[in-house]
Amino acid sequence: MADTIKITLKKSTIGCVPKHKLIVEALGLRKVNHTVEQPDNAAIRGMIKQVSYLLKVEE
Repeated sequence: MADTIKITLKKSTIGCVPKHKLIVEALGLRKVNHTVEQPDNAAIRGMIKQVSYLLKVEE
């Protein structure tokens, strides 16, 4: 496993569940097509799993 994960927001959070908006914000994503690198750990993987329909993930 890589020690970081590249996460890109591919869909807007407009109309999403409020909890999912908070998860996207906690991942550090602000706008559509914004990419961040996060450490590869269980907490981040769980957050990604919750909002996977909004994200593109690269290892």
